[in-house]
Amino acid sequence: MKRKIQPKPEPVVPAEMLEQAKQSISPDRLKKVEKCSVCSADTATVAAGETLCWVCRRLKISAWREIEQQMPIQE
Repeated sequence: MKRKIQPKPEPVVPAEMLEQAKQSISPDRLKKVEKCSVCSADTATVAAGETLCWVCRRLKISAWREIEQQMPIQE
């Protein structure tokens, strides 16, 4: 027993519009993905020349806060 061959459905989106959409997102995918210098995770943005992921950046900020709270005032 053979199945009936289904006719190809008409595309809902015109081919021209589909091609434009593909071209508009392709440069975003070609962005250079940098790795975190601490844990080697992917980083979304490079802030102030640092290549840190968001987790390592938050740990760095919290470590700075702890140091500031622990340092005695010297005069």
